[in-house]
Amino acid sequence: MNAQLEVIEGKYVATLEGEMDTAAATEAEEVLKPLYNSDGKDVIIDCNGLEYIASSGLRILLGILKAAKASGSKVTLRGVNDDIKNVFKLTGFISIFEFE
Repeated sequence: MNAQLEVIEGKYVATLEGEMDTAAATEAEEVLKPLYNSDGKDVIIDCNGLEYIASSGLRILLGILKAAKASGSKVTLRGVNDDIKNVFKLTGFISIFEFE
């Protein structure tokens, strides 16, 4: 699992690659911690390279979404493949996240 975070044109852009299983989610959360305090900056989570996500990864994304909305930020998931999108459908998260 590889997670990177940068600010591009006033937005946080997080890039997730590989498999976000339980062990990797803990490491990814450390990289993504600044997103819990996005200070009104919109957040884009690039999932083009994400191959798998466990419930612990979903929990992290949900926490980021809740914190971002509380500060007036918008969270968008970009490049989510069909398998991962199916996980979002099965959990009901498909209706609370924005996808592009």
